Amino acid sequence: MLINRVKELRARHSYTQSDLGELVKASRQTIGMIEKGDYAPSVLLALKIAKALRVDLEEVFWIEGEDE
Repeated sequence: MLINRVKELRARHSYTQSDLGELVKASRQTIGMIEKGDYAPSVLLALKIAKALRVDLEEVFWIEGEDE
């Protein structure tokens, strides 16, 4: 299962879902679905989100509950 901290990290920068969406060229709805865990972003989008939030990818997204 893909776990993320997008909402928490987004709030640290005082970004709305729309703000983050504009930075990464995604819709507000997509950002909301990622935050809720209803949508797993592409590798490219995940990298863009991490860059926009100024953190390493592993600080935003990780896999939990599966054997590596």
